[in-house]
Amino acid sequence: MRKWTSYLFPVIMIFILVSYGFKPVKMVLPEAFRVNGPTEVLFPKHRTVLKTTMAAPPFLGTSYNGFKEALAFKESQGNYFTTNALGYLGKYQFGIGTLELLGVYNATLFLNDPILQERVFHTNLSRNKWILRRDIKRFVGLVINGQEITESGILAAAHLAGAGNVKKYLRSNGELNVDDDFGSSVSYYIKKFSGYDISHVTPKKNPRI
Repeated sequence: MRKWTSYLFPVIMIFILVSYGFKPVKMVLPEAFRVNGPTEVLFPKHRTVLKTTMAAPPFLGTSYNGFKEALAFKESQGNYFTTNALGYLGKYQFGIGTLELLGVYNATLFLNDPILQERVFHTNLSRNKWILRRDIKRFVGLVINGQEITESGILAAAHLAGAGNVKKYLRSNGELNVDDDFGSSVSYYIKKFSGYDISHVTPKKNPRI
């Protein structure tokens, strides 16, 4: 009797939900959250690697947090304690030159301090927003290489290739499209990280930690 009722209850619940017009909701993930193929996730404490074919950053919508976590996932899968083959450091993969420009001179301290890494990311975002302020005003809403330009796309591309290369891309109407040593280009980041709301980030001239 107990076994029979365990099947009956879910059927009754489905009937009730359908009767009240319940419909399943489908959600389309933004481009930045889609992951294709196998990935490796490193757990630094134990130095173990978990291989998986299903990995995605936390879905935080199009907020500032959604922007930075999606970008971090692309850069390092969100790992604060990693260094890549070219010496870029941490969750957001900063180079030594950029760190020194922002007032951070101890790479080891930076790599082991997640709070500092978050501060550096926000500070660098403010810096790039200042450098690109005129280009943001001029190009946001236009279409280049089939992609609508957004503020978040511009600033993500600046994180990848530097503000100067983003200016060249925009002002050449997409003809000067540089990429990094791993093949990610300015146009790719502009597309992948488009549509996030980072309007609250204040542009700052030469900010430092």
